[in-house]
Amino acid sequence: MAGIKQFDEQEVFEKAMKVFWDKGFAATSLQEIADLTGLKRGSLYNAYQTKEQFFLKVFEQHKNGLLAQIRHSLEDSDLRLAFQHYFDFIIDSMLQGQPSRGCLSTKVALDSGALNDDIRHALLTLLEEIEAIMLARLSQATPSDKLKLSPIEAATLLVTFTRGLVVIERVYQSKEKLQRNAALFLKTLFDGA
Repeated sequence: MAGIKQFDEQEVFEKAMKVFWDKGFAATSLQEIADLTGLKRGSLYNAYQTKEQFFLKVFEQHKNGLLAQIRHSLEDSDLRLAFQHYFDFIIDSMLQGQPSRGCLSTKVALDSGALNDDIRHALLTLLEEIEAIMLARLSQATPSDKLKLSPIEAATLLVTFTRGLVVIERVYQSKEKLQRNAALFLKTLFDGA
């Protein structure tokens, strides 16, 4: 039937995510995704109109999963341990795959061919939502947590630091280096960390 998706969107998104992660947005074509998924390119165009719209759907799914995992990583009642779990999650996520996959949002942000207004807005929304999650968790700090900064300052700094950590991962590709950097960062956030 015309206009109705005749494929498993979830399966297609998962396969497409791998290509976007491996090659970046600009270097990925809908033809490659069609070839990988066994779909005709026309089916993808009929369903999503453009590569950008298709990517935004895939990225939305990625974002929702990532935000849920971040929330889960921050559940520990001890604030410093919660953020240690957050860094453990982020570092493990970046190091998945051979070669390691890094961070999709940072990879797309640095892809000079990718940042049209819609994609920039999707990236901005992700970063703002991550910062809001951080702020909500940091706002639960008690004096015994020994947070050195205000919750808003700490949340802003956390988002900025994790973007830099992605670059360090790309260059060093060392879990130990990333863990040391995260531990040093936690010392800047918490007294006695």
